[in-house]
Amino acid sequence: SAKCPVYFAPAMDLDMYKHKSTKENIKKLQSMCNILIPPSTGELASGMFGEGRMEEPEKIVSFINDDIKSKSPLHGKKILITAGPTHEKIDKVRYISNYSSGKMGISLARFAANLGAEVILIKGPTFNTINHNNINVIDVITAKNMYDEVLNHFPTVDIGIFAAAVSDFRPKLSINNKIKKADSLKEINLELTKDILSEASNIKKKKQFIVGFALENENEIDNAIKKLTKKKLDLIILNSLNDKGAGFSHDTNKISIIDAQKNIDNFDIKSKDEVARDIFNKILKYL
Repeated sequence: SAKCPVYFAPAMDLDMYKHKSTKENIKKLQSMCNILIPPSTGELASGMFGEGRMEEPEKIVSFINDDIKSKSPLHGKKILITAGPTHEKIDKVRYISNYSSGKMGISLARFAANLGAEVILIKGPTFNTINHNNINVIDVITAKNMYDEVLNHFPTVDIGIFAAAVSDFRPKLSINNKIKKADSLKEINLELTKDILSEASNIKKKKQFIVGFALENENEIDNAIKKLTKKKLDLIILNSLNDKGAGFSHDTNKISIIDAQKNIDNFDIKSKDEVARDIFNKILKYL
């Protein structure tokens, strides 16, 4: 009655295992999509030596794990995902940042890993964490840190998903001590940070697939398409600050997915885990 995949690991004496009826029964089980874990060869309960010894438990677990991985949609794929904000230092206690929680990027990383991918998650400062055997988390603080890590790892991946809210500006000068009120600081001069997504796009190989994010609050579709085209992306994920429950810090998001041919798919508001599923369903169609 089981509706999930079924594995079976037969164990019996050598003569029974070689018997015609046993062989036919194994074939019948396999014909119904059950998966055989073959017995090993060794000393048997009867004292005989041969095939029929039950495989060792750790090898059974390893067999099942490897079999499931090999059938996963993203098995063999390596994915880089950025998440969270960056902090740009003003002085020893202050910084420029934004309200990004990193939840969307973490949901994407979890979903990709569960689909069998090897994931590199480059994550800015956030209280949200993740622990998964298929995810290598690299914690960074500044836009420069994230830029360096992306350029180090991007050439080796199949897919890049840039969900981080990287600071566009940083102070030209940062102070090693705390600035006091008495110092009468009148202004903070800013400079642009490096555009990580543009740089990744510039070094993109033909077989790589790039997904960007656009958070807009006016002319949303037009601005997202401009970003998609300018940065030569395969997909862009648009969310609007005008949609309740979308954007930073929420557990939900409301997105539109736009491809390189300007096709637009609109989605209802959903949990960020469900949004991650929608995004990967779209990516898998193109792959």
